[in-house]
Amino acid sequence: MRGRGGATMAGRALRALPRLKPLNRLQVTLQHLKMSNQTDSAAEVLLEKRGCAGVITLNRPKALNALNLSMIQQIYPQLKTWEQDPETFLIIIKGTGGKAFCAGGDIRAITEAGKVGDKLTQDFFRGEYRLNNAVGTCKKPYVALIDGITMGGGVGVSVHGHFRVATEKTLFAMPETAIGLFPDVGGGYFLPRLKGKIGYYLALTGCRLKGRDVLKAGIATHFVESGKLPALEKDLIALKSPSKENIADLLNSYQSTVDQEKEFVLDEHMEKINSIFSANSMEEIVKKLKQDGSPFAMKQLEKGHDFYEGVRAVLIDKDQSPKWKPPALEEVSDEFVENCFKPLGNDDLKL
Repeated sequence: MRGRGGATMAGRALRALPRLKPLNRLQVTLQHLKMSNQTDSAAEVLLEKRGCAGVITLNRPKALNALNLSMIQQIYPQLKTWEQDPETFLIIIKGTGGKAFCAGGDIRAITEAGKVGDKLTQDFFRGEYRLNNAVGTCKKPYVALIDGITMGGGVGVSVHGHFRVATEKTLFAMPETAIGLFPDVGGGYFLPRLKGKIGYYLALTGCRLKGRDVLKAGIATHFVESGKLPALEKDLIALKSPSKENIADLLNSYQSTVDQEKEFVLDEHMEKINSIFSANSMEEIVKKLKQDGSPFAMKQLEKGHDFYEGVRAVLIDKDQSPKWKPPALEEVSDEFVENCFKPLGNDDLKL
């Protein structure tokens, strides 16, 4: 639709300039199309200074606000600028559309590029991880309003910040293992730091947590009713030269008691999770699950070669039958695992 709209507007521009030489007319057309593309690209993420805050709005609602390379390349420098700006006291990140904060990275596009050797794949992950690190090291208080679906890449631009505000609509997961990828975006850092072995469980199974359970698991720092987020955002923006403590006090004042007495969804399984997922290798975890034999343990064993095959099976062909290489855990050698973590030389990520 954008292409047709752009072409139509370019045509009008041409008809309106009949006396221009052909070369000038071409330059006008190209400039117009360039401006159209910039507008379309900028619309995917909105970066605004409002009151005391820098506000990042992920604006791809039809794609559940999934991150693409263009968005990442716009957010990173702006985040760094706000971090140094004496008039910016906090940073807020949110999503549009009401369904998702951010459902992940645009891995379908990354997969198609990777299959044909396009460097988009490398550029995307390099940019994404650099952004995740910028969030985690940001000197200004960072408030993520994780209302709705928050998975994968969406976790990466929220969980490393100072404050993560969940709502009754929040749906959290690290589903990367379903597509043959490790829990990325810094998952290897924050997941093991959750209480007990729940982080290992979430990483290996892709288990989904909803609403207040996201707070109870220690992923969110606050729980606020979704309908009150606009008021919360307005109050955050209106703060005068706030400290981190001032921001925490305001967030605390919005804390909701909805579902407060409801038992954490994994409470009944925590003893098994802490025992089984404390093993030192994947083989040991599988062995413990088999030995346990409970319905809970058997369900975990249902989870299943590489990233592209996983994306094909889950997101493209949707046959849910990935053909892993190697096909069985027993065939994964120590050498294969070590190879995944070898230095990349000049291609190593420099933060």
